[in-house]
Amino acid sequence: MFSNSDLSPQHIVTNKKNILVTGANGQLGMELQAIAPLHPQYNFLFTTREKLPIENIDAVKEFFSKQQLDFCINCAACTAVDKAETEKEKAFLINGTAVGELASVCKTNHTQLIHISTDYVFDGEACTPYKETDPTSPLSVYGESKLKGEHLAFQNDPSTIIIRTSWLYSSYGNNFVKTMLRLMKEREIINVVSDQFGSPTYAADLAEAIMMLIEKCSMSNVQCSILNYANTGKISWYDFALAIKELSGSSCSVNPISTSEYPTAAKRPQYSVFDTRTIRKILNITIPDWKVSLEKCLSNLKNGE
Repeated sequence: MFSNSDLSPQHIVTNKKNILVTGANGQLGMELQAIAPLHPQYNFLFTTREKLPIENIDAVKEFFSKQQLDFCINCAACTAVDKAETEKEKAFLINGTAVGELASVCKTNHTQLIHISTDYVFDGEACTPYKETDPTSPLSVYGESKLKGEHLAFQNDPSTIIIRTSWLYSSYGNNFVKTMLRLMKEREIINVVSDQFGSPTYAADLAEAIMMLIEKCSMSNVQCSILNYANTGKISWYDFALAIKELSGSSCSVNPISTSEYPTAAKRPQYSVFDTRTIRKILNITIPDWKVSLEKCLSNLKNGE
């Protein structure tokens, strides 16, 4: 991995395009760090909230003034979904206001902003995969704050590209996959919600797609505003847990329960399946099936990668 000290402005080579990744210690940020050496044609600057809190607009402006940034991948976010219900001001500051300010700075500095958003901007009442153009109607403070960030980003920089993703997991950080693996070791029986459906997204796959998008943007003008990205397939959290059990060889019993049997502070969308045709067409890619990517993630965890 890269340290911020290794990526200080004086180390930037001017004949390469420069990519800033905010929120670099999160799942997606860590996956971008992992594949950065595979893209030597770019200089990467990875910043954490400690190094560059995006809600500190003065710090952001100063950072941008010190080097020419060609791309900014904003992975920074307040992602504690349930906690956001009682910390509304913080959620809207980081996921909303700060995103708008960042977009404004990007526009001023001719930096292409790629902002990461979420399936939580939808209410989950659909029965067919969500398209980028479908009406939004968030159910939670987290979803509302992320949608506010989308609106402010487009308002302050219409060239912003937003990537909505769902059920993100990785071998890094805290996520459903790692939680299930831990619980399956600690308990003989676990209960998992079976009436919420979506498409898991392996952060490593999303990171690769983002780099392909940047390569495409570097070569030509990409005409898009919002893109959906998730692995292929529709499953429930219960199905996901069963697959984790199967692939990890756990003997833990996994029982299906309803959402009503597992109350949470924030209401979750019941249906979070994405239509990904737009990004597949733009990048000319086939997105991996969710179970294939889960196998890769579990293999990486087993090998300590």
